[in-house]
Amino acid sequence: MAYLQRAREPIRPHDVALVLGLAVVLVGDTLLFPTDGHGLTLAAVPAIALITLPLLWRSVAPKVVCQLVVLGVLACLITLKPTHVISLPPMVASYSVALHSDRLRSVVLAMATVSIAILCVIAFSEGGPAATDLVMNSAFLLLAVATGDAVRARRAYRVAAASREAERERERVAEAQRMVAEERVRIAREVHDVVAHAMVAINVQAGVAAHVLDRRPEQARSALQQIKASSGAALTDLRATLGLLREEGSAAPVRPAESLAGLPELAGPLRAAGIEVDVTVDGLQDGVPSPVGAAAYRIVQEATTNILRHAGARRATIAVDVGRDCVELRVEDDGAALVPVGGVVEPGSGSGLRGMAERAATLGGRLEAGRLDDGGWRVHAVLPLA
Repeated sequence: MAYLQRAREPIRPHDVALVLGLAVVLVGDTLLFPTDGHGLTLAAVPAIALITLPLLWRSVAPKVVCQLVVLGVLACLITLKPTHVISLPPMVASYSVALHSDRLRSVVLAMATVSIAILCVIAFSEGGPAATDLVMNSAFLLLAVATGDAVRARRAYRVAAASREAERERERVAEAQRMVAEERVRIAREVHDVVAHAMVAINVQAGVAAHVLDRRPEQARSALQQIKASSGAALTDLRATLGLLREEGSAAPVRPAESLAGLPELAGPLRAAGIEVDVTVDGLQDGVPSPVGAAAYRIVQEATTNILRHAGARRATIAVDVGRDCVELRVEDDGAALVPVGGVVEPGSGSGLRGMAERAATLGGRLEAGRLDDGGWRVHAVLPLA
């Protein structure tokens, strides 16, 4: 079936030129070096055709072509008896077989062709075979097989190299796509943390201001000032985050990187909403790496946002313990209102909870969120320092 499919391919022009050239060489050798009883006769025409025409399909069925060429050699030795160039068509056929076969078949082919060449020289040499004829015919055939095998190996090497390069390119593209996806998730998480925290704080503080505007204008003024501070900080953080998407060289306003030192400011929106907050940070903050400090800040920020949004709490606690090996965070509230069912945070538990869990997991830490026995809610995270 493979031969039939490949046989439909057009004959290559250089194969036609090769066949014509070999036929001319065979005829010319016979005319220039005639021998007794042999010459260019009518019987020599099919012999020339048999030894040359099959070479037109040497890339389609090289083994069959090689067998036909061997028969053509015998026919030419019987009719034409060209003494100097009879080994040329077998060399081309042997080269083609070696080119389209593996190395083992090439070795077998070399042994077979050399044996046939020796037998032909012995059978058709007048007065016994000449040592030079044996050596020359064997050397030419071995050279053709070796050349074909070398070209095949070189082509296989190039194909393998191209395949490896294509695989590396696919891996580079996949890695680039993965990095883009991760960056999109990171930016989405940053935008969610900034916007959600600010909007919830503004919403709560605006409600407080509207509620006490007539009776306690000072508290309303404080709430409005807190709204201004929260919205300004949120806009700065949002512009800094979206600035990552700008072209290289475009500047974006930034605030100092978040750290444990900024945790007390996260209690402001809670206090403005009338929630009593305790913030404690134990341990040395100087030894906390920036990525850990920023992740701790964002986790506490999201936890306090959830308190404002869902808990309806009267009291909250933010506790941070900086140890030798890790930073441990606890954010708790008394849960005066209904809260989600607790448990270990899993992907899909909500954008905020999922974002906190992803931040902790990125640093090799862990995060759990769940309901307390008294109905409150706790977020507990452990972030390694190394």
